[in-house]
Amino acid sequence: MDESQGALQHNGRQADIQGLPVALVATPTIEYRMHRKTLKATVEPGMPAAFPIPIPLPIPLPVVVGSRVLIWKQDPSVAEIGVRRAYIPSRVLTGPRDARIVNGTPGLPAVSPNTFGDFIQNPGTGAFDAVHTFAVVRMTLTMYQRAIAVGGSPAPIPWQWNSGSAADPLSVYPHGLPDTMNAFYSRSQRALKFGDFVAPGSPAGSPRVFTCRSLDIVSHEAGHAILDGLKPGWLAFGNPPQTGGLHESFGDLTAIFLALSQMDQVEAIIAQTKANLHDKTFLADLAEQFGLALGRPNGLRNADNDLKLSQVSTEVHAISQVFTGAIYDVLADIFASERKTRVRDDAAVLYEVGQYLCSLVLRAIIGAPASGANFADVANRMLQITAADGKPAAYRQFIRNRFALREILLSPTPLTEALPVGVTVLEAAVKDAKGAKQDRTGCCGTMTLEEYSEVDDLLEEIEELKKSLEPRGREKVKA
Repeated sequence: MDESQGALQHNGRQADIQGLPVALVATPTIEYRMHRKTLKATVEPGMPAAFPIPIPLPIPLPVVVGSRVLIWKQDPSVAEIGVRRAYIPSRVLTGPRDARIVNGTPGLPAVSPNTFGDFIQNPGTGAFDAVHTFAVVRMTLTMYQRAIAVGGSPAPIPWQWNSGSAADPLSVYPHGLPDTMNAFYSRSQRALKFGDFVAPGSPAGSPRVFTCRSLDIVSHEAGHAILDGLKPGWLAFGNPPQTGGLHESFGDLTAIFLALSQMDQVEAIIAQTKANLHDKTFLADLAEQFGLALGRPNGLRNADNDLKLSQVSTEVHAISQVFTGAIYDVLADIFASERKTRVRDDAAVLYEVGQYLCSLVLRAIIGAPASGANFADVANRMLQITAADGKPAAYRQFIRNRFALREILLSPTPLTEALPVGVTVLEAAVKDAKGAKQDRTGCCGTMTLEEYSEVDDLLEEIEELKKSLEPRGREKVKA
């Protein structure tokens, strides 16, 4: 047992870290291993020299390659599930790092695996933050690559800068933005950076809020990076507001899908809500600790909302909540329709529904236009994919109804009636006004970076200069 594990364990019982229960990783002690070796050598019978019936050899077990980690399953404010174990089924090196993700915060020492190849650290330390942040980004990327895997074959998702000759990883900076109430993904820096701060109005000496300790925030920013690799044209400021809304919504939905990909979180959600996803739950509340620091009861945003397009402005975070809310309603509808409590466990059903919806949304986004995409583009792709997947007609009904109620799609029939057979493309109900520009003032750090916004302004000014230098343009200037 290494020092970090020893710090967490006392007389074989779990210890509390900052008042929160900690799930430990069980590992055999030296005494137990010696006992097993002695038992095998002196007590257990060996194979007889001659045996009349051939005994088949046991199937060899695969060599275990992977690491156990401790992570915040939501963030330090969600004490119900606190710190728990997670398993990364791929090789993780000192850092932690692997082929796709590296820890890059200056001042944080590289974290090495223990004797068993695990990264077990004390919550509240920089080493824990490095492991937690790396693990959440890794799980997010793995989740989406599994979602589009075909026939058992892997489907690598590239970072935006990757090519056949460039496979540079994404750098992750858990303590990358001191005294900053934000976090961001930067394409030019090839990095995710996370801020830390003291909550406004807090007395001197109050604990800092570290955004890297939130599974929601880390997975949200990782979602921006993943979507930028799939749809690099979507981050540009010149896109209509709904395209920006899709980017922000994808980040929030990534946090929801990642929670639903972990059975312990799914079981906690079922118990917390009594299987009613419209009851208050940490699944719908995003970035709870950050939200509490700002005095908000439902985190930074609440996915279980009733917003319509006509009720929001062109501010990207506001408009994103319309799309996120529609997807959350579809999740709740499909789960309710699939529940069969007498024959299947609710948690197993919710896990499967979450897996399917994650794949559905990702495939719909991949099939949407490379630039200028709107909510209706993705919703229509979802209708088409569910039909192609052979899902029950009710799935298409749920999608049509929820997106119609949000003023995203126009339904050709009343919402109480089924869609006509073969109809998989519906008209957009509310479209971005011609020439409408995104308002990114309230966005996360990603959408407010100059590299995605100022470039468009500069290009626009260059184009205006070019037009003014054309023959007719010169005449107008002289006039």
